[in-house]
Amino acid sequence: MSVALSLSALDRLPASVSRPAYARADLRPGIVHFGVGNFHRAHQAVYLDLLLNKGHALDWAYIGAGVRPSDTTMRQALASQDYLSTVVELGGDPESVRVIGPMIDFIPVEERERLIDTLAAPYVRIVSLTITEGGYYINSATGRFDTAHPEIAADAAHPDDPRTVFGLIIKGLRRRRDAGLPPFTVMSCDNIPGNGVVTRQTLAGLAALSDPAFARWIEENVAFPNGMVDRITPATTDRERQKLSDRFGITDNWPVFCEPFKQWVLEDHFPLGRPPFEEVGVTFVTDVAPYEHMKIRILNGGHAAIAYPSALMGIHFVHDAMANQLVADFLKKVELTEIVPIVPPVPDTDLVAYYELIASRFANPEVGDTVARLCLDGSNRQPKFIIPSIRDRLAKGLDVEGLALVSALWCRYCAGTDDAGKAIPPNDDSAARLKELALAARSEPEVFPRQLVDIYGDVGHSSVFLAHFARHLRALWEKGTVAVLTGYLARP
Repeated sequence: MSVALSLSALDRLPASVSRPAYARADLRPGIVHFGVGNFHRAHQAVYLDLLLNKGHALDWAYIGAGVRPSDTTMRQALASQDYLSTVVELGGDPESVRVIGPMIDFIPVEERERLIDTLAAPYVRIVSLTITEGGYYINSATGRFDTAHPEIAADAAHPDDPRTVFGLIIKGLRRRRDAGLPPFTVMSCDNIPGNGVVTRQTLAGLAALSDPAFARWIEENVAFPNGMVDRITPATTDRERQKLSDRFGITDNWPVFCEPFKQWVLEDHFPLGRPPFEEVGVTFVTDVAPYEHMKIRILNGGHAAIAYPSALMGIHFVHDAMANQLVADFLKKVELTEIVPIVPPVPDTDLVAYYELIASRFANPEVGDTVARLCLDGSNRQPKFIIPSIRDRLAKGLDVEGLALVSALWCRYCAGTDDAGKAIPPNDDSAARLKELALAARSEPEVFPRQLVDIYGDVGHSSVFLAHFARHLRALWEKGTVAVLTGYLARP
């Protein structure tokens, strides 16, 4: 019989399930975290749980927060189980199932004043973020803060009634400054190059729209460490809930399933202190850029490379995509001929071996990651994971045939049907615009990258890129994905 997860039920969990070695009553908060999703609970929360189990960092528990409807859904799911989460690491030997409990509260979206009071409290020393790549209001083409975004314009007009994560953080920082308290560190845990730099740019940029002097204070006084995070974490569905109940005897409203591998490389810039994460495997460096460059180009770029051909071929799971020889060979060729060769050296790292590790992680059949998750939010992911590699290669006078094919596959996917004619549900905030342009590109391929200036930037006007893109897109419509991949792989 399955046990419903809660603090009172911990002693009734199966003996094979690890559980907190610390008492909830012994924990005190030190972190506010925005974006309590699967990745956060599989990554930052796991590292913190490992520390707490060692009897360390008991004053670094965290309080969840959010501003989106999805945050309300997550809070409701976790509140009923005392903010505990089950994390299942699939594919390891042995398989690991652990209940973690470093979150001690989750402030409802509606209680913004309570959230701001919490941000202003002296015990809060870090505010961390996992709000997705698209959550930072950055124009993909220019790399600059988007002052025209409606949500930013609304917060700029009403700074005392903020609705965005950044507006709330600004109000919390202002209250701390006015009370004579030092600012907390703002730590991004999202897959963005220079995520600390980007976070500073957005936060100070929003503040400058209503209070330029306070924006300067933020830039001069608030710490924004850069970090690289990595762990493949699929979305939770009823499949995972049922598997947890059947195999491990636990009923969890929102369990987390993930791969065994995890990595966190972080710049050590925390003026008010931090948990001793180095004790549980976090790597602290003076410059995280080489590590994040490697991860974003090779892993996230690799995900983008396999996502769209797999979706067009009707493949559901990522491990099934990797079991398809065409997809696996396409990934290998694009990675080893066009992506890996332009990634700068990383200390003590063999980049080809890193790619091979990535490929084996993608192929893990236990994780159950879906192709649909990899296809999500392409308008924000392509300009971060694929287009920079294209731009770098063009600048060096190198060929971009494979990466142009990745981009053409994304365009074909945005048209809204797979190769069998089955509808593809929209999964991008810009889906309507993307579909309109993708359909127009069927007869005039160049219109897609040229019109999407906010995504492609100058790459959309490169004659070398456009020639490859147009040829691939026409072939995808005329012959289908299988034939196009086959032809690409046959060329030396």
